[in-house]
Amino acid sequence: MWWLLAFISAALLGCYDSCKKISLKDNAVIPVLLLNTVFSALIFSPGLFTTGFGGWEVQKYILLKSALVLSSWMAGYYAMKHLPLTIVGPVNATRPVLVLLGAIFLFGERLNLLQWIGVGLAIIAYLLLRISGKKEGIGIGDKWIVCLILAVILGAASGLYDKYLMSPQYLGLNRMQVLSWYTLYQAGMMAIVTAFLWYPVRKKTTRFHWNRTIPLISIFLCGADYVYMQALSQPDALIAVVSMIRRGSVLVSFAIGALFLREKNLKAKAWDLGLLLLSMVFLYFGSR
Repeated sequence: MWWLLAFISAALLGCYDSCKKISLKDNAVIPVLLLNTVFSALIFSPGLFTTGFGGWEVQKYILLKSALVLSSWMAGYYAMKHLPLTIVGPVNATRPVLVLLGAIFLFGERLNLLQWIGVGLAIIAYLLLRISGKKEGIGIGDKWIVCLILAVILGAASGLYDKYLMSPQYLGLNRMQVLSWYTLYQAGMMAIVTAFLWYPVRKKTTRFHWNRTIPLISIFLCGADYVYMQALSQPDALIAVVSMIRRGSVLVSFAIGALFLREKNLKAKAWDLGLLLLSMVFLYFGSR
């Protein structure tokens, strides 16, 4: 059932991206990200007491996970603030391609024919979506696109690292132990970043204002991460397929961008997303 968990995670992830976009509108990035990490740490805090510390031999791996994810988030949040949601989602969805290559070379994963068809269709859809983005004057050299690409690369590295952390074939760490401690480390790291980089110049840069969608970022993200790690903890789970299915979250964020944010160039992107949806169908049947 790992594939079903991956689809649930994708839906939650789409809601997470949408809440993040709304929360960042005309808002300061760093304090929004700080609040996200704090709320996430609070949600998973019971795991600190039920799973234990595990010693430095365990915590050093979790600390690296925290650094990878937070670096990806930092770059991704700035990109999300300045780019349309219907561009961020598709470009961010190229992450599974990197995960796929890493899974094949690092973990020796093998895909069946239907899964390969699904992956191929998804890659084509992602490329077409990026072409559609150029019509909005957003090219590969745009600094926010560079931030987004950096977020994608770091996110792919984190995804491959999750397989190493969670799979019984490798470290086989307890998923709640990883989630509770890595979110705590992230909150601590972001507190330091906020204190030294944003707080001293807060009156000279974009001001922070509260938005009721800010706590929803953490709620949807924690739900998506919990289901995702539960999927990876199953011995037969394929990280390449799980990662690809999770990027189907772009369908949710696209719908919200079209219906509520009134973003542009939707007709061309809709055809590309239809191809992406077809790829999800092949991945679904190939993973049953």
